Amino acid sequence: FEDDQCLAFHDISPQAPTHFLVIPKKHISQISVAEDDDESLLGHLMIVGKKCAADLGLKKGYRMVVNEGSDGGQSVYHVHLHVLGGRQMNWPPG
Repeated sequence: FEDDQCLAFHDISPQAPTHFLVIPKKHISQISVAEDDDESLLGHLMIVGKKCAADLGLKKGYRMVVNEGSDGGQSVYHVHLHVLGGRQMNWPPG
């Protein structure tokens, strides 16, 4: 998927039967440095994630994750949304 604000594609190291990323075209290194002007874009990522999840048949549910900082597991410093599904997700995740 691609539009003027973001793109979505399958993760190269899937952690679930379905695992894709939604990434903004605008560079935002971390959620902690996002500005008020980014609010609409960040919400758009979730809507795109929802639509892609539906297109991929994730009817029983899915998980959306954003990692923040090293303790949060962030390894790529460009904000992105993980969408995982296709199996029962466990809690707690860590």
